[in-house]
Amino acid sequence: MTYPQLKLNSQICHRLYKASNGISRAYRAWLSELDLTYPQYVVMMALWETNQLTIAALLEKTGIDGGAMTQILKKMSDKGLLTIVKDEDDKRKRWVTLSDKGIALQHQAADIPEKIRCRFPSIDDEQAQQLIDLLDKINHDLGEGGA
Repeated sequence: MTYPQLKLNSQICHRLYKASNGISRAYRAWLSELDLTYPQYVVMMALWETNQLTIAALLEKTGIDGGAMTQILKKMSDKGLLTIVKDEDDKRKRWVTLSDKGIALQHQAADIPEKIRCRFPSIDDEQAQQLIDLLDKINHDLGEGGA
């Protein structure tokens, strides 16, 4: 090979890509029981943390693309998990609030993070924290902010 720097096994980005895809696949079975996709689950976690957020705040908190967020919120609204209402003072601003069904779903999802953590038996808690710290640095350097 003329350019050894182009080998896949030399790329951080390819490892992140593979890990991201693998993690998404790992979530799929548990999230399908909740009738959620991974991006919908991310939105739910943001709203379980702080119910009633503006769409702008959700975009910032989750890092989800604006066009994708519109579709995600529509599907979640159709499922009865949340409501979207215009701000009374600023009609351009919309508020997203969990419905009773969306709030109740939190109980069903409570054990998912531990199930995912168990999928990494070769990584101890200290290494997991180091990984979180490194990923936060990568996201910061890329202008995506931390968690």
